Amino acid sequence: MALNPDYDIEMNSFGRPRSAAERSAITTYDGRRFPDTRTRPGSSRFGPVGGNHSMVSSAAGGGGMKGRVNRFIDSFRREDGSGPRFSPYRDSTSDGYGRRTSAATTATAIRDHSGARYYDLRSANAKTASSLLARELKGRHLQMIAISGSIGTGLFVASGQALSQGGPASVLVAYLLVGVMLWCTVQALGEMAVVFPIAGSFSAYSTRFLDPSWGFAMGWNYALQWMVVLPLEIIAGALTIGYWNPALDRAIFVTIFLLLIVLINLTGVRGYGEAEFIFAIIKVTAVVGFILLGIVINIGGTPTSGYIGGKFWQDPGAFHNGFKGLCTVFVMAAFAFAGTELVGLAAAETANPLKSLPTAIKQVFWRITLFYIVSLALVGLLVPYTEPRLLGAANVADASASPFVIAIESAGATVLPSVMNGVILVSVLSVGNSSVFGASRTLAALAEQGHAPRLLAYVDRRGRPLVAVLAVSAFGLLAYLGANKDDADAYGPVFDWLLAVSGLSTVFTWGSICLSHVRLRSAWVCRGRSPADMAFRAQAGVVGSWVGLACNVLVLFAQTWVAVWPLPRADGREWTAAERARNFFLYCLALPVILVFWLGHRLWFKTSFVRVEDMDIDTGRRDFGIWGIIKAQEEEERQSWPRWKRFYKVIC
Repeated sequence: MALNPDYDIEMNSFGRPRSAAERSAITTYDGRRFPDTRTRPGSSRFGPVGGNHSMVSSAAGGGGMKGRVNRFIDSFRREDGSGPRFSPYRDSTSDGYGRRTSAATTATAIRDHSGARYYDLRSANAKTASSLLARELKGRHLQMIAISGSIGTGLFVASGQALSQGGPASVLVAYLLVGVMLWCTVQALGEMAVVFPIAGSFSAYSTRFLDPSWGFAMGWNYALQWMVVLPLEIIAGALTIGYWNPALDRAIFVTIFLLLIVLINLTGVRGYGEAEFIFAIIKVTAVVGFILLGIVINIGGTPTSGYIGGKFWQDPGAFHNGFKGLCTVFVMAAFAFAGTELVGLAAAETANPLKSLPTAIKQVFWRITLFYIVSLALVGLLVPYTEPRLLGAANVADASASPFVIAIESAGATVLPSVMNGVILVSVLSVGNSSVFGASRTLAALAEQGHAPRLLAYVDRRGRPLVAVLAVSAFGLLAYLGANKDDADAYGPVFDWLLAVSGLSTVFTWGSICLSHVRLRSAWVCRGRSPADMAFRAQAGVVGSWVGLACNVLVLFAQTWVAVWPLPRADGREWTAAERARNFFLYCLALPVILVFWLGHRLWFKTSFVRVEDMDIDTGRRDFGIWGIIKAQEEEERQSWPRWKRFYKVIC
């Protein structure tokens, strides 16, 4: 077997990467141990360890074209079809671990619980810990996903609305506060994801460390969020093409973009990682280029004026609409950062999470600082909040309303606005690609835990959650509702209400991550373990998780306030009671939806909050085995580092 020292990956009999971390044992709650996280009893993806590759090839149909076709068809078959079925619900045929039981054993299990239905948390934990998803993401993939994986129209276009409603100072303050909140949240997620690189990530953590019913609500609302985002991003991409030729039929590009996104995700997690790597390089280059250009424009001035400096902070001013304007921008900033948590969701498909995840998590600091704070500070210097084009967006990808494009156009450039529009198109496709990844993995994990139909847990022999990917992709067909120019306005409210269903799910997800981290640390200490035993610790610690949780609660309050008492109308008219009610539900409909999901599951299965002393902190925990040796070697090496390198390793 070939060993890659850079990634600590061993190649399996199919020539695919297989990390040393995967070969280490996984400890389960009841003491059972799985020798390989890539497989579980009945797994057929790799066959016997160290099996002969030629034997596998011949079994798949021999060589030549026929053999390749047979292997291609065979790759879509269920990975664990020959093994025992796992179910997180105890029923008449399962003992909770997927093992078939006798009638006597089953009767005892039901009698112990008075014959009532209940949720088997222990089995759900074991199921997500032994996921069959392929582990093929490398460090460079995770770093790019963390840095710019979800940078899209939220930064390039929606920041224009934030600037017009709050002013440049409100934009800086709000994005800085939300950036601190997100940094604390991602640090907490990173610690849990390195120790427990399990399928479902944060939704599974909510099930395990908080309440199974809350995990059910969080998982479904997070999946719904991305499923609704997919058709919206596809429509946005088709509309962006209209910048160059408005006469083109949108349906053509809806078809092209949908097929492109589906094909990328059907190539497997490696294809997704490579696509995001390319998209991220384009977006990073664009943002860095804008920062350099913005500095030149600010110092050198525009063709109609000289040095700009900070004159727009004085006239028309730094703040707009007072404290309510700041709260409005605060809410927009929270949604602009949505998607950063995908790096934690990708942990279950990472070849070597111990090496890759900590570095990727630390990159979030640079994403917040460079791509949001610095770029938006320049936007506030170059574009006044009274600029009429900021509110002239016809759609989410209308580059004419982007403050970035407006700033470039003010310098008299003719080609660069088209370039920026192209970057927005790439960003739209990137977010659409991420939406399929995020929703499909969440649905597959929900099915693994028994929170969704079992069919969605189908994983083929290439480690792809095939049914979940196809189910999410089907939502992309809704994009055709907005493809017809005549019907786009009629179906606009439909998408508004679809977004409203899960509009707050990101904030709830972030808050759940912080609270799960606090609960994990409590259980860890309760078992007499030291945080130093963890392979990666959140730099902000438990205090950072409390700060992140408090900030998420503040965002929810701010969202509710501006929904009930919105900003004054531009035309001076008063809001009617009906308009206020509609505005409230458009912004806060996710709140009652989440409560219905949570209470419905809780009443059906009669679940309860997981007590600290009963919390499972063993199942799925990655026993790196040689962690003690690695830690000692790193400490010895760190002693010889210069100060600059020590500082660099802290932030990178």
